[in-house]
Amino acid sequence: MTVAVFLSSLLGFMAFGMPIAFALMLTGAVLMWYLDFWDVQLLAQNLLAGADSFPLLAVPFFILAGELMNAGGISRRIITMAQAFVGHKRGGLGFVAIAAAVLLASMSGSALADTAALATLLLPMMRQRGYPLHSSAGLVAAGGIIAPIIPPSMPFVIYGVVTNTSISQLFMAGLVPGLIMGAGLIFAWTLIARGFTEPSPPKASKAVRRAALIDGASALMLPVIIVGGLRFGIFTPTEAAVVAATYALAVSTLLYRELDWKTLIEAMTRASRTTASVMFLCAAATVSAYMVTLAQLPDEIASMLGPLADHPRLLVAAIMLLMIAIGMVLDLTPTILILAPVLAPIAAKAGVNPVYFGVMFVLIGSIGLITPPVGTVLNVVGGIGKLRMEILVRGVMPFFLIYLAIVLLLIAFPAIVTVPLAWLR
Repeated sequence: MTVAVFLSSLLGFMAFGMPIAFALMLTGAVLMWYLDFWDVQLLAQNLLAGADSFPLLAVPFFILAGELMNAGGISRRIITMAQAFVGHKRGGLGFVAIAAAVLLASMSGSALADTAALATLLLPMMRQRGYPLHSSAGLVAAGGIIAPIIPPSMPFVIYGVVTNTSISQLFMAGLVPGLIMGAGLIFAWTLIARGFTEPSPPKASKAVRRAALIDGASALMLPVIIVGGLRFGIFTPTEAAVVAATYALAVSTLLYRELDWKTLIEAMTRASRTTASVMFLCAAATVSAYMVTLAQLPDEIASMLGPLADHPRLLVAAIMLLMIAIGMVLDLTPTILILAPVLAPIAAKAGVNPVYFGVMFVLIGSIGLITPPVGTVLNVVGGIGKLRMEILVRGVMPFFLIYLAIVLLLIAFPAIVTVPLAWLR
């Protein structure tokens, strides 16, 4: 009965068009009333505690780092460098998009920021080169969702906070799946590019490659600093976010000198707005999460999934199917805030590695960013490229299927995630 009260309240408030943050708060209040535990002061205390979290400080700094990289020329140099090395291949700009997506993912951790950078810089070039518009847009969207998987990842920070999972281990565990996603996109784009007839540009000379590499070397140092610092325990994920933002600011202002006061203020304003919405969501989710725990909702759902408790792979597969359906109507952050506190304890009771489950949870939630009707990343690409949703869905479908195959691979062979994690840790 508690599950019905929770779902009907949350979905009911959302159906009336209420913002998700307010729907979460009111759902917590409804659960409190249902349990005959009404206390307005407790609601306020949980709302405040949800935002008063040291690990969550990583969120605004990673968002700021992504904005500074886009405004300060770092993202553009990464794309230029990728173009110098792989732009001459058949469908070369697609490979540039994939390489740039992986590199940008290792710096910002924000799918929307990376997608905006890729779409703004590459879509006009791909259109001018004569690439199929739907395939180009689909590839850019699919590349953008690698960002939540490769460290540093803002969704991993939020997941780690709400489920009490090690954020550092989540970061390290995301490396191999993120690279596999990049390899999957290369495979799919290679098949698609076979049908291209437009001539490819000549291969860049060694001098051009060397110049692009030197120009982008400072940008490439950022993921080395972050991953190396986490791997050797030099700083925490929260401190890594501060390092990322500081490094992006220093390189953009002192080295590249493309970030003036006006651009800096605009970047900080955009980062502040995004941070405010994310942090308010986290605060509101704490209210409902507290009441979900008090109502023993995870135990109730675990009893429903009882037959799968002895088969961890089947349990993970069932949860991932649920996540795919939910990802079509919910953005990634609300999905983590609403479902992770409920589903993570169930997986842990079934003996599923909590870090492995966290990676799979965020991976499926990220795929939801390219599925209609919500498809936040799809909407970003459509807005920048002025494309209709049906064109975007048609173009992203081959890459969506590749990602589903990767999910099945990781469910069948969890060691792909857990074995590298043991070494990196």
